[in-house]
Amino acid sequence: MTKKIPKISTLIREYRPEDYASLLVLWEQTDMAHPERGDDAEVIERCNVHGGRLLVMEKTGSGEIIGSSWMTWDGRRIHLHHFGILPAYQGRGLGTELAKKSLEWIRQMGQQVKLEVHEENHTAKHLYEKLGFFAFRDYDIYMIRNLKP
Repeated sequence: MTKKIPKISTLIREYRPEDYASLLVLWEQTDMAHPERGDDAEVIERCNVHGGRLLVMEKTGSGEIIGSSWMTWDGRRIHLHHFGILPAYQGRGLGTELAKKSLEWIRQMGQQVKLEVHEENHTAKHLYEKLGFFAFRDYDIYMIRNLKP
């Protein structure tokens, strides 16, 4: 007999600056908080001003931030990142709910969407594939962090 996970009520809404501390907790617990990325409150604000959007999933009643979906716009496509649900709330369909809300906005924007996922994150890969994402298996991603003049 499988254990039934209780349903919880949530609200998906726009990020507010006062959410930042809670987002850091979420990102730390989901291994998305890496200082070298430079994802501070100022960067979030700048990205949103330039056409991005950060959604948060809030547990109704408590106001606890339990999920995030950050979509940034580079003028060519939308990048979906910092997408996750607190571990204590995973396995309830909340990630699918948040992803569908994110894709709804991306569809309205009429743009392509791209994301990156760690090769060992099979749960996330399954979700993304279920939603229609496909993996490019014939190239690697390269990056320079902290490129200084």
